[in-house]
Amino acid sequence: MGGYALLSVYNKEGIVDVARGLIERGYKIISTGGTSKVLRENNMDVMDVSDITNFPEILSDRVKTLHPKIHGGILYKRGNTEHEGEVKKHDIPSIDVVIVNFYPFVNAIKEDSSVENAVKNIDIGGPTMVRSAAKNYNDVYVVINPLDYPKLLEAIDSNDLKARELFALKVWNYVSHYDTEIEKYFRRQFRGQKYPKSLNLTFEKIMDLRYGENSHQSATFYRDNGYTPSLADMKQLNGKPLSYNNILDINSAVGLIGEFNEVTAIVSKHNNPCGVASSENLLEAYKEAKSVDPEAAFGGIVALNRSCTTEVAKEVVKTFIEVVVAPGFDDEALGILKKKKNLRVIQFDVSAKQKDKLEYRSVLGGLLVQDKNTRLYDKLEVVTKRKPTEEEMKSLLYVWKIDKHVKSNAIVVGKNGRAIGIGAGQQKRIDAEKLAAMVAKDYSGNFSLKGAALASDAFFPFRDGIDFAHSLGITAIIQPGGSIRDKEVISAADEYNIAMVFTGVRQFRH
Repeated sequence: MGGYALLSVYNKEGIVDVARGLIERGYKIISTGGTSKVLRENNMDVMDVSDITNFPEILSDRVKTLHPKIHGGILYKRGNTEHEGEVKKHDIPSIDVVIVNFYPFVNAIKEDSSVENAVKNIDIGGPTMVRSAAKNYNDVYVVINPLDYPKLLEAIDSNDLKARELFALKVWNYVSHYDTEIEKYFRRQFRGQKYPKSLNLTFEKIMDLRYGENSHQSATFYRDNGYTPSLADMKQLNGKPLSYNNILDINSAVGLIGEFNEVTAIVSKHNNPCGVASSENLLEAYKEAKSVDPEAAFGGIVALNRSCTTEVAKEVVKTFIEVVVAPGFDDEALGILKKKKNLRVIQFDVSAKQKDKLEYRSVLGGLLVQDKNTRLYDKLEVVTKRKPTEEEMKSLLYVWKIDKHVKSNAIVVGKNGRAIGIGAGQQKRIDAEKLAAMVAKDYSGNFSLKGAALASDAFFPFRDGIDFAHSLGITAIIQPGGSIRDKEVISAADEYNIAMVFTGVRQFRH
């Protein structure tokens, strides 16, 4: 053993103990700045980088370790006659251990997102040193995570090549993540290409999940550090650990409820809403939302855009619910929900407005990227002879907001600030309409489809959808328009005195 160990860390956790362990194993310590100060305060013999390079730290400490005596000591191949001769000739020390971690770029820009502060917190020497060490992993131990310090000492004792390989792999991951976070920041600041030739993505691991979509699949949740609001910030107050499906359902529910400013409750299941209602009273909103399809509510997700009250909590626990998500919970309400030990209670600001953002979806051997769908409509063009009444227009906009979040082909029927029937994921639009009608017929209670509004996420390809809507008592329809048969569809609506509005925006959701 022996040789030199270079220690230069921003995160000082564990550095004193690992330095002692290295000294006990015969290593001489080379260090910089704050790390050197901490080690000396703990009565350790430390050499400054300038003692090795015979060159001072310059440019406000921007240049400290960028020197041939440092990188030569890391990069030379042990046992290579030519390399050995060169390091001896130039009096280059053998640096066999490198422990480095970087300025916390992501945390720094969270506190101050100015370009000046971002540039200040870009680490140059650290990434360069660990890249050199990782390249020469056969001869050099390189560690970036304090949690690996005990493993480092064990690996040195056993001369473990596999450990050096794994340490090097962590370095490539760490440097890649670090560089990509910097690129993400400057792409936003300098407004670079939305779809660059090479797409670099990086996410930070938050937690392992219980399993994936099915119990035989593993799954993990990662955070996009450049995006707020983020589900990574949700606070779990009760219940079993979240699963992959739970997070997908929460994501869908939060996206839908964010469309509403009025007091609103939704029940969602399998990435689709099965009940939505708004009211001046949260309890009434929840009761009405659940009543749209109470059987589908079993095992579903409840989302509220106001703090959960005691009365709402009492109602929620009457049904088996997987997750309740709300911006807050009254103390008594939380106590009631916690009596269901498996019920996941999630606190999250569901009203936080989502910024324009790219969405990613993996396909076989590739990745699809698109703008996030933040547009509700381009226009509200009345295309029929009869204009919708004020109440009908309110209902049309209400069901249109819901329809945007239903799997295609999608039909939503509703009125008076609530959904009545939701038809999702059908191959034929008329079948989605029939499904919505079936749900409404079975579970609408005192609600009738007469005078209700209907939303279709895409145009009607034939007039049969209008004929069926009329048979249900629908009096107003909202749809994107754009079919070659629009005239035929509009004529059918006029025939039945149905008011029809075109939005100019399709709302497919696959």
